[in-house]
Amino acid sequence: MYRGLALVVYRNAPLWFSLTVTMTSISGLPLEENHPLAPLTTLGIGGPARWFARVGTESQLVEAFTWAEERGLRVFVLGGGSNLVVSDRGFDGLVVQPDLRGVTRTFQDDLCLFHAAAGEPWDAFVAQAIALDCAGIECLAGIPGTVGGTPVQNVGAYGQEVAETILRVRAFDRNSLRFHEFTAAECQFAYRQSLFNSTARDRFVVTAVEFALTPGGAPTLRYADLQRAFADQPSPSLAQVADKVRAIRHSKGMLLVPNDPDARSAGSFFRNPVVSAAEFAALAGKLGTPPPSYPAGELQVKLPAAWLIEQAGFARGFRLGNVGISSRHTLALINCGSGTAAELLALRDQITAAVFARFGIPLEMEPVLLGF
Repeated sequence: MYRGLALVVYRNAPLWFSLTVTMTSISGLPLEENHPLAPLTTLGIGGPARWFARVGTESQLVEAFTWAEERGLRVFVLGGGSNLVVSDRGFDGLVVQPDLRGVTRTFQDDLCLFHAAAGEPWDAFVAQAIALDCAGIECLAGIPGTVGGTPVQNVGAYGQEVAETILRVRAFDRNSLRFHEFTAAECQFAYRQSLFNSTARDRFVVTAVEFALTPGGAPTLRYADLQRAFADQPSPSLAQVADKVRAIRHSKGMLLVPNDPDARSAGSFFRNPVVSAAEFAALAGKLGTPPPSYPAGELQVKLPAAWLIEQAGFARGFRLGNVGISSRHTLALINCGSGTAAELLALRDQITAAVFARFGIPLEMEPVLLGF
């Protein structure tokens, strides 16, 4: 066991303050006290973790949870921090960040199976698959975070979802302290949902994901923006589609670019609400014309949350104190430089209240809340 002290100057606006970070190692498990969390999130908002451990092996993961259980500490698992809002006071427990790495490939029939560890950066994994000419996740380029976070939310964008290519998910059961492998069916994937963020929320920690991709497959062109972009090019390459997706994301402030103020967000802050066909008809009657919509399964319709927000009176670039709405996309709430979690949630509440008052439709936020 070793212990050391480090002085960290950390900004949790509007005040500057210093944290004394204590670094500890117990049986090979690296631990830190008062570890700043804001720099580990794309929003850059929030206070410190009482305890923090970055684990590089499954055995360290087990050790971290055992250590926390012995001390009665709550545990939060942090991935890439791209879908997270940390409270201003931080988290009074143990934050575990899995840093498990490695990607291997095998072949099965006409598919290439990629076994990717949870700590692998997602966009780098997408780029690797494309470089090997394997189709299935090219439209998910440019999404921040790690591989391990993708099955939890069933990450999707521009016409694809990870549920379409996931074969198996390996996860650590926090209750039994054992590992379990889930088939795609057992993951219970739905729109932005899975077993891991619904019925078994906070129970499992994803450590690896197996994807079945198609060597030499054609890119997916379901999304209208992509169809328009390649209208005169019927057979674009996977790389061309991924590059176009990144360009579209950048144009909407949804790509992490250094020094881009619109990139200090948690991505889409609100889910696109899904309503029944009857509810949609009633809304169209109330408005006098049908609102923009997309099919969402049998007798269901998906409404664009961005349109609802704009029609409720919130334009791009709207500011509330030190937070606001992206200048390029209404769905992204941003930290304007010294924002706090309290300000961000106040803006969220203003938006959801206005949308409900105008349309009678509740908006659900996508990011996870920590420390509230």
